[in-house]
Amino acid sequence: MKRLDLRLPSQLRSIKITPHILDYAEGSVMVEFGKTRVLCAASYESKPPSWLSGSGAGWVTAEYGMLPRSTHTRMKREKTQTGGRTQEISRLVGRSLRSCVDLKALGEKQIMIDCDVINADGGTRTAAVTGGFVALALCLKKLSDLSEIKSIPLKHYVSAVSVGLQEDNLITTSLLDLNYEEDCDIGTDMNFVMTDKNDFIEIQGTAEEGTFSKQQLLDMMGLAEIGCGQLFLEQEKVIGSFFPLKR
Repeated sequence: MKRLDLRLPSQLRSIKITPHILDYAEGSVMVEFGKTRVLCAASYESKPPSWLSGSGAGWVTAEYGMLPRSTHTRMKREKTQTGGRTQEISRLVGRSLRSCVDLKALGEKQIMIDCDVINADGGTRTAAVTGGFVALALCLKKLSDLSEIKSIPLKHYVSAVSVGLQEDNLITTSLLDLNYEEDCDIGTDMNFVMTDKNDFIEIQGTAEEGTFSKQQLLDMMGLAEIGCGQLFLEQEKVIGSFFPLKR
């Protein structure tokens, strides 16, 4: 099956991760999944949230947002992070990135990951997770170089990718890394967050006006594993000098 952008069903869009985009953030990247571009910045705070004070552990959290003209028509600028899709994705990114950090080894510090969508063409949350991890790793490397932490407290890589089920002439095909047009038209849409150990951190998915079988779910999981494996290699190009993949 050929897609509108001529990719194969199991093919990612072109992936690009550009580090050190911002002058002042402790870690920053621009991550591009095709036309989707997300600016990810990691900021260091020397104190943890008040509810963690005295625990000896640190915290990693995230905020996600979209610029008004990142979409086809202007969307209202978000004034708050208190509800809806923005909060859901912010929490997803935060959960995903906390999973890869030894919070005790981090100590009583906090790292905030800001993920701002510059251009949206599908897969903004998966790009935010994938780029957010690299920004986080760069931040931890800088803190280690400055002796703010004793070592880089990363446990594993994290990346995320979307997979959907497209029906055409009664044939159902799994598609990797959906763009906007595919996402709008797809029957089943799932997002997978994985580690380089092939463990799952989170799976989000729904069927639209239909169902999917157990075998189709397994097929989508296998395709996500392939996609995330390729994303790990792209991440390693940026951070492999100090945190290489374990092979």
